[in-house]
Amino acid sequence: MEEDEKKYFTMLENNPEVFTTLAHKLGLPPSLTFYDIYSLDPPDLTHIPRPVLALVVIIPLTPAWAADRKAEDARLGDPTKYYHGNSADKNPIIWFEQTIGHACGSYALLHCAVNGPASELIQPGSTLEQLRRDALPLLKDERAKMLYNSQAFEEAHQSVAAMGDTPEPKDRFEEFGHHFVGYVKANGRLWELEGSREGPLDRGELGEDEDVLSPRALELGLGRIIKLEHESGGQDLRFSCIAMAPKAE
Repeated sequence: MEEDEKKYFTMLENNPEVFTTLAHKLGLPPSLTFYDIYSLDPPDLTHIPRPVLALVVIIPLTPAWAADRKAEDARLGDPTKYYHGNSADKNPIIWFEQTIGHACGSYALLHCAVNGPASELIQPGSTLEQLRRDALPLLKDERAKMLYNSQAFEEAHQSVAAMGDTPEPKDRFEEFGHHFVGYVKANGRLWELEGSREGPLDRGELGEDEDVLSPRALELGLGRIIKLEHESGGQDLRFSCIAMAPKAE
């Protein structure tokens, strides 16, 4: 696809209000909401109800992380193992390759909504229900095309894009060097989900009492990227993280 033909969305800001509104428009229930995470230290996480169903993180693409991504993607192997007809029994993950420019925030939310515990709360008749149902039997390219052509997905995204404080770039083809990543727990495993990778990434086993904000999940997921940066000599990895969790009573 030529760059001037590619579909572009307005970029989303990674804040709880934007993502909560989008989640509800797509079909997650009002009982779920997003919370800011200001620090990964346990005392700073007490304001977030547990269990946390998913994390959405925006991370700068440092040289260390870029090299690690390239090596990992080369080892991912046959992506068809993540496509399993109409049954989710063979593999717990529904993953979409990103083909829409500047839509990485909505892809991250979609991955967090149609996988793991949030998928059991999708409202009947919603856009999420239809996207999940339609995606199940499709292979990688067909699934990407289905989402690319979804008018409901585009309208939901665009309806919240103006809510943030970050201005839209003058050049829509500008590369920002940041990536939205979703983390979910499915079938007892932590999954790192990003549409610009070669497939979903299994980060390791989690216990029954561990959610995606547990110390082990943070070590296996976001903490792994922070460690890569520190070991490469980097001193500051700035990221923005929000958590999907039950709405506080």
